[in-house]
Amino acid sequence: MPPNGGTALLPLLLLSPLLLLPPHSLAANAGSLDADAAALADFRLAADPSGAALSSWNLSTNPSPCGGAWRGVTCAGGRVTRLVLEGTGLSGGAAALPALARLDGLRVLSLKGNALSGEIPDLSPLAGLKLLFLARNALSGPIPPSLGALYRLYRLDLSFNNLSGAVPPEFGRLDRLLTLRLDSNHLTGGIDAVALPRLQELNVSNNVLSGRIPPAVAAFPAAAFGGNAGLCGAPLPPCGGDEAAQQQQPNASAARDCPPAAAMVAASSPAGADAPSSSGKGKMSRAAVVAIVAGDFAVVGLVAGLLFCYFWPRLSGRRRGGRRLQQGEKIVYSSSPYGAAGVVAAAGPGGGGGATFERGKMVFLEDLSCSNGGTRRFELEELLRASAEMLGKGGSGTAYKAVLDDGTVVAVKRLRDGTAAGGGASSKKEFEHHMAVLGRLRHPNVVPLTAYYYARDEKLLVYEYMPNGSLFSLLHGNRGPGRTPLEWAARLRIASGAARGLAYIHHCGRRGSGTPKLAHGNIKSTNILIDRYGAARLADCGLAQLASSPSAAASRSAGYRAPEAPPPARPWASHKGDVYAFGVVLLELLTGRCPGSELPNGGVVVELPRWVQSVVREEWTSEVFDLELMKDKGIEEEMVAMLQLALSCAAAAPEQRPKIGYVVKMIDEVRACGEEASPSHDESVDESSGVSDSPAVSEGGALSQ
Repeated sequence: MPPNGGTALLPLLLLSPLLLLPPHSLAANAGSLDADAAALADFRLAADPSGAALSSWNLSTNPSPCGGAWRGVTCAGGRVTRLVLEGTGLSGGAAALPALARLDGLRVLSLKGNALSGEIPDLSPLAGLKLLFLARNALSGPIPPSLGALYRLYRLDLSFNNLSGAVPPEFGRLDRLLTLRLDSNHLTGGIDAVALPRLQELNVSNNVLSGRIPPAVAAFPAAAFGGNAGLCGAPLPPCGGDEAAQQQQPNASAARDCPPAAAMVAASSPAGADAPSSSGKGKMSRAAVVAIVAGDFAVVGLVAGLLFCYFWPRLSGRRRGGRRLQQGEKIVYSSSPYGAAGVVAAAGPGGGGGATFERGKMVFLEDLSCSNGGTRRFELEELLRASAEMLGKGGSGTAYKAVLDDGTVVAVKRLRDGTAAGGGASSKKEFEHHMAVLGRLRHPNVVPLTAYYYARDEKLLVYEYMPNGSLFSLLHGNRGPGRTPLEWAARLRIASGAARGLAYIHHCGRRGSGTPKLAHGNIKSTNILIDRYGAARLADCGLAQLASSPSAAASRSAGYRAPEAPPPARPWASHKGDVYAFGVVLLELLTGRCPGSELPNGGVVVELPRWVQSVVREEWTSEVFDLELMKDKGIEEEMVAMLQLALSCAAAAPEQRPKIGYVVKMIDEVRACGEEASPSHDESVDESSGVSDSPAVSEGGALSQ
């Protein structure tokens, strides 16, 4: 990899075991491992008196817990960081678990499926703990409030025990918690403490809980709260007070709609017949009926007249416009989404130079490419008749999904008025030449440009339609309960495909190819689309070189524009600029954040590379990586390698950025390493949920602080 001054600290981090330790472990002295061994020995004496389950924990034959022979023990940096003993028949009472509280370098503790009893001790000394699984034991007593001090905790499973008492309010401090399982215990009281901001999996069923379910967790299924007769509110039936209020509201509204009873009696009283002018009251009623009928006819006539005045000019203008299309016109406008003003400007003496411009036409580009054709040809009129759905607005224009008469689906981009501005012959020739260059780009990871339409004030580009949205929507859309996270393997596959597409674009302009040097110019997550087969494809290639307004260029480049780029008012694209923007996209894949996203502390990520570097410089923290990657196994080294590559691409100095071909090679190497690593099957995975609750699941992006 080329040198990168902006990321000089990253080589120190790459694949280093010290990265996997919390800060207090880095400062631990050489005697810390001896203390860990003593704590494990005490735990063995209390939990496995016979020595059958933990026979490998023998200091005489295996003097070091980190030698790889101690069952369930994993070390990093000379400290015990993982202890996984699931279903090993451990027992023991109050003395077993307190011994483990002395393992202050522990990150993962799982003792699921044993017969441990007694109360849960104070585990607050385990400040670096991220995963805690004590399910399916015989633990009793209250949940200790000290668990709320484990602020780095991501997953907590205390289900299927005999725990009692209330859910500690200190749980509200666990703002990083993703999984919380307290089901099948004897807990009482309310559950306000479980309304945590990042929770993705929750189960408090089969307890004795009561009270209203907090709105923050109402999106979880009813099964997560079942078996608690005292709980109410969504997703369970409404609470008693809510139901009474709902019943009172319609009654109150009905009472308001009805006149007072006294007024009704007075109106129907015989005394009303003795009132003056009672005989005239009948005549007034007949006159009122006649007036009402006449008024109705007048209103209907008025509405019909207004509708006629509104629609007739448009219908007659459209017919006249159709005749003018046959006679010839300068520019085609349409009332479709691609048109500018909903009218047709006819050629003629008053048209502003009628014979200078000819009417535009659809130009199909498949003959210019190496493809075998297959794109159905159509005229502009058919495209304008197609049903259109807006897909989004970007710096270069607005994109639509268009369904033609025969059901063919295409994507249409209507360029902004300032794009390729100018109506002279030279600008038309430049535009057509540029479209011919883009039309030759045919690659599995590039969205193909199939046709275009050019007129002085209207320019349309027709692409193959990509049905599965963009990388941006997959990463950032609908974050919350019920969302399907984008797994690590899919992120690597998308990164690899996008890098290959960009490498093809860059190499198309190499010497001897007959194509001028070409850069994409607008790499960002919204321009990485997913085709029907799940492959990543680059969209909007080469449109940045067309002239555009400063506001459009600024919106297009926000957060992705390289530091050396000129002001947005000037069209600009370069290979180095593409690599910088691709580095930002890689950081999006790793962090789950995008330029402009909000931080937990209320700040905003303006430049993603600078934010990542500042976090790494201050303290290696799990805040860098996307918490949704927590469920993926054994990806820490791959993520660190990809982070180094991303920051190298996003180096401030252009000469320090690698070429895209090197980026493709590095991503493929990371993918190959991940495919070669076979997953471990000796640790259980809960098949009943979409999120694994086993510590065999790596902490993903949650590297220790």
